[in-house]
Amino acid sequence: MGIGLNEKTAGGGKPDCRAEIGGVKTLENAKIRIGVIGVGIIGKQHLDNYSRIEGAQVVAVCDINEREARETAEKYGVPDVYTDYKELLARDDIDAVDVCLHNNFHAPLTIAALQAGKHVYCEKPIAGSYHDGKWMVDAARESGKMLHIQLGMLYKKETKAAKALIDDGQLGKLFHARSSGFRRRGRPFVDGFGTAHFTRKESAGGGALLDMGVYHIAQMLYLLGNPPLARVTGKLIQEMDMDPQRSAQSGFDVEELAL
Repeated sequence: MGIGLNEKTAGGGKPDCRAEIGGVKTLENAKIRIGVIGVGIIGKQHLDNYSRIEGAQVVAVCDINEREARETAEKYGVPDVYTDYKELLARDDIDAVDVCLHNNFHAPLTIAALQAGKHVYCEKPIAGSYHDGKWMVDAARESGKMLHIQLGMLYKKETKAAKALIDDGQLGKLFHARSSGFRRRGRPFVDGFGTAHFTRKESAGGGALLDMGVYHIAQMLYLLGNPPLARVTGKLIQEMDMDPQRSAQSGFDVEELAL
């Protein structure tokens, strides 16, 4: 969340540790107050992780499924539940908002949260389209608030090790890099895991590329030092058979392979 610590010694000889959020410093024992929007599969994972972070306090959750939201809030000890995100954003005691919705809903919720004076942590990909993602970045710059996208591979040990080798010159001149990946659970919903919203352009924006490919793209760009792009070529494919009933239920219209 971009938290910094001021370790200058205050009166009494003890470290004056203060969290700094967007230029606002809070006392050492103050927690970052978070509102989570979306309590589906990903939202629950985030709540589980927050429960293990001493400096984080989830004070509200929001979901259009009120029953699910209340059951989730009870499980994680979250005091307040909303079904309208505008009511959550209207609170002045929330420091940051965590957007855990489907891809095409990232932009409107993130921009609204930034304009409401909240920092935003948003699930990947940044959005369902380039233009939506750019609007999010522009809104963050205009608001002066922080925006971070969940791209966990950037923080993995193997990524850090590779970056150390590259920065130390031990791999010489880099002129070619490749990354590939697949889902061990197969395709969302049609192969049994997740919901149909993962397989519909209207909610997901895309399939394998936006769901999993963003991890690999981000990792490669980071390791290569974010080089300027000359051109991009690619191919999206949907070829494999699927159970007819699952196919009808899913409305599967996204790619299952991205190159």
